[in-house]
Amino acid sequence: MSIFNGLAINTSGLALERLKLDTISTNIANVNTTRTAEGGPYKRKSVEFSENLKNAQETDSTGTQLKGTPQSYGVKVTGIQTDNTEKTSYDPSNPDADQNGYVQTSNVNMADEMVDMIQAMRTYEANTSAAEMNKTMLKKALEISKD
Repeated sequence: MSIFNGLAINTSGLALERLKLDTISTNIANVNTTRTAEGGPYKRKSVEFSENLKNAQETDSTGTQLKGTPQSYGVKVTGIQTDNTEKTSYDPSNPDADQNGYVQTSNVNMADEMVDMIQAMRTYEANTSAAEMNKTMLKKALEISKD
């Protein structure tokens, strides 16, 4: 395990939270979009992720490689999920309305997006603080080696 693994883990978390914030801002920007280039209303998107596990290479006292144990290297994005639930509203004056006056609207819920945005911002701040502490510890370790 490298002394820089903590920083790598924080970096992966920061990148994930930034992607989440970008996705949330796109959702908010399209909350009233009833017609997209693909056809139909805008569909809410969310980021899917998982822990980034890698097998650490271990050797015994004779130098023989042993089966590695999984170690965490932060998080990784596994995809961006599209929510395909449909939402309709009655608006016969809308040009996208069907013959009964119903319009398929975006399935983005502004309140949910704001909650997700606050959570992503707080997680980003926590990762920033942890990265700063990692840097401080590395600086202290360098100072110890000077003495």
